[in-house]
Amino acid sequence: MRESNQPPPAEPSPSWRAPWVQLKTFSFHPSIYPAMILRSSQGIAPGTLVAVYDRSGRPFGAGLWNPRARVPLRVLYHGDEAFQESQLIQLIDRAIDLRLGALDLPTFTDAFRVINSDGDGLSGLVIDRFGPLLSIQVHSLGIAQRLRGWLPRIHERLGTKEAVITVDPGIARLEGITPSMLPPSDRTYPIKIKEHGVRFEVDLESGHKTGFFCDQRENRRRLSRYTADKRVVDLCCYTGGFALAAKVMGKAAEVTGVDLDEAAIAQAKRNANINTARVDWVHCDAYSYARQLRKNGEKFGVVILDPPKFVFTADDEAEGFTRYEDLNSLGVVITEPGGLLVTCSCSGRVSAHDFEQLVIRSAHRVGRRLQFLEQTGAAEDHPVMSNCLESRYLKVLWARVW
Repeated sequence: MRESNQPPPAEPSPSWRAPWVQLKTFSFHPSIYPAMILRSSQGIAPGTLVAVYDRSGRPFGAGLWNPRARVPLRVLYHGDEAFQESQLIQLIDRAIDLRLGALDLPTFTDAFRVINSDGDGLSGLVIDRFGPLLSIQVHSLGIAQRLRGWLPRIHERLGTKEAVITVDPGIARLEGITPSMLPPSDRTYPIKIKEHGVRFEVDLESGHKTGFFCDQRENRRRLSRYTADKRVVDLCCYTGGFALAAKVMGKAAEVTGVDLDEAAIAQAKRNANINTARVDWVHCDAYSYARQLRKNGEKFGVVILDPPKFVFTADDEAEGFTRYEDLNSLGVVITEPGGLLVTCSCSGRVSAHDFEQLVIRSAHRVGRRLQFLEQTGAAEDHPVMSNCLESRYLKVLWARVW
């Protein structure tokens, strides 16, 4: 067997800052898996902030340690300086400073992503603001243990008063998160928010993700540039974000929103009433409805396709790609010549290149061509770090159909 030319790893030194973890392989990625870890100091309590050393014994950074988790080490800092607990609050302040300062989000909305997990260097924590309330998702034991201490500071910075905190049961089991670790959630009730002049009601109890898709905010605004006096259909409309942007901001002549989720359609109707906007809401499977539109020869000036995630793992890529292609072929057929197709994918496992190629195949197989205008993604309050590009999950293609 050929021996590796790589030198043996450095042995632990008394000078290392304890508690510590030593890496076997080099990676700037925030998620460090078991196979990438060489050793750790003894007796580290799960959730502890640890110093991280590389294979050669050089200081590498700091992170939260949980040996029982699928991701036992979440690196929050890269560098050779000592990293203290107090600096975690600095990461939170840095994230909030971006939203309140450079992005100045409160000037046009009271609903936005406050902390975007790896995108803000806080792996395992997602916070959305909806008016006076925070919707918080926790995916890490270390985050769960500290959230109670952080929450007053976050409320103070944002002017919020209440929080709804959720942990996926599967993640809680794998991470060892118990309800007693977390601050108690405040009561849930419908919250009214405003985005670029359009009002929405957000139901945190039954809504998907953290209750509302803030990531599509700028795409909803962009859509309004194209919809004046147009006939618009929003397939997989959820609670009516794109449909209402087309009608309220974009002054569309006629808007139809379609979704299979009965509760989402009911919420969409309430959102339309809040804005005194007339939209035709249809409780139906998007594929079935689009096939009926094709059969009837219906055409629209603007077609929006914003389906749920179709690809979760490598095992369902083939089926997910087929579902995307079928939906996009239907969308292309019901778009009038020269009309606009806005098609989205929120599947992180589908690359931007692959999504573009499948949309092209979808159009070509029904004898149409696409004139791409632009490709966009999530709004700026969903930043992506260079060492975790898979966080760039949302892809939106804007194309005229010929």
